[in-house]
Amino acid sequence: MRICIFSGSSAGRLPLYPEAATRLGNALAKSGIGLVYGGASVGLMGAVADAALASGGEVIGVLPDFLAQKEIAHTGLSDLRIVNSMHERKALMAELSDGFVALPGGLGTLEELFEVWTWAQLGQHNKPCALLNINGFYDGLSLFLDHIVDEAFLKPEHREMLIVEQGIDDLLKAMLSYTPPKVTKWIKREET
Repeated sequence: MRICIFSGSSAGRLPLYPEAATRLGNALAKSGIGLVYGGASVGLMGAVADAALASGGEVIGVLPDFLAQKEIAHTGLSDLRIVNSMHERKALMAELSDGFVALPGGLGTLEELFEVWTWAQLGQHNKPCALLNINGFYDGLSLFLDHIVDEAFLKPEHREMLIVEQGIDDLLKAMLSYTPPKVTKWIKREET
């Protein structure tokens, strides 16, 4: 099994973010779960990869060439794959993974998570999508997602597809026991 981690190329403002990324990398390796991630050596991406490697885990990085040329590629990975574009990066990361977790991050992290979650909503895969809600980082987003449900732009069953946990053990347990909903995205014409 492999889990794809989406995370920031920054370490963030608080030391607890890279500390949590390090704990997650260790936990994945010790559980025999491979790591797929964006291939960088910096920020939370570098922290989770370094920890997984230090604990003997498999780490696959997927990095677009234009970022590799900026010397941020992690050179100590089990497998570093250089691709031509961000689109290829996301497609390959999804193909190689059995589930997805977003750590704190910026626009890229959110975009990656929302894309794979949308694919799940549309029935393109049955893989779990999750947030590791370190220090309440994603509390505001969770409230906004609930608002989207309240305003009838997202079905409650699809909202529940997104696993949100504060602890690493709870997160991994929820991902390993994940069962996708049996509801389709499409609304009936009379609901419009």
